[in-house]
Amino acid sequence: MRRVFIFLLTNIAIILVLNIMLSLLGINYFFYKIGLNIKILTISSIIFGFTGSIISLLLSKKIAKWSMNLMVIKNPSNFTEDWLLKTVNKISKNANISTPEVAIYNGEINAFATGAFKNSSLIAISANLLESMTKLEIKAIIAHEISHISNGDMVTMLLIQGVINTFIILISRIFSYILDCFLLNSYDDSNYNSNYNHKIYGLITTILQIFLGFGASIVVAWFSRNREFRADHGSAKLLGTPDPMISALRHLSNISIVNDLPKSIAILGINNNFKKKSFLKLFATHPSFEKRIAILSNLYKS
Repeated sequence: MRRVFIFLLTNIAIILVLNIMLSLLGINYFFYKIGLNIKILTISSIIFGFTGSIISLLLSKKIAKWSMNLMVIKNPSNFTEDWLLKTVNKISKNANISTPEVAIYNGEINAFATGAFKNSSLIAISANLLESMTKLEIKAIIAHEISHISNGDMVTMLLIQGVINTFIILISRIFSYILDCFLLNSYDDSNYNSNYNHKIYGLITTILQIFLGFGASIVVAWFSRNREFRADHGSAKLLGTPDPMISALRHLSNISIVNDLPKSIAILGINNNFKKKSFLKLFATHPSFEKRIAILSNLYKS
């Protein structure tokens, strides 16, 4: 909750500073003269920027259960399920969070955590991962996912996306309005509204949103990669040693990378290491396994 408050406060502060700067520079008056109410636009940008992200987060568990056909373990039916529940429960206690729901699904080697709140989350692990990895490696992956939950990473990504969406909506509409003015030569406040071309404005806005969204995805991917490093480190701290997590990452790096998770969940999976070259690495949501292993190893060098 503190993280949400800080991010919302930061976002509001940025918006306030932006509005103060626009006022001091006389830009707000310019917008007013051409018929653009910057305050209303700012408020609407915040509302639209965060609404989709908030709804997505609140429904994240239900979406995951529905789209992945998850089998939530309530009453263990075999030794593996019993061990899995006990392991998740023990590591959750060490992380000072409530035990998440635990689910198994049929799919490629992968695992993910989701949920809007730390104490009401979900960890899902594929049956293939349980069958192909050692218990220590599975523990490390569970600790990695619990670190995501404990760190509030799902909420953090929502807030980052919300802030970025807000600025994409705000900036694209401001520039569209200005460009529309230039294209129509309609600076005369007496006839601007009558000459205003909604088709040109809509086209420019769409193009700018696509362009800005392209750049924004780099920012989101950077935050996502950094949260993976933190979760790797969190796994090592919860287990008291980095060796199980390093072993799990090496195991994942030696298998064919297949991510069969739906697009809305793929960013959450531990096995999301697509091999990209050159600038395309900027859009990767996960660092390479080699880099993760190197950083984790260096953190625990004596």
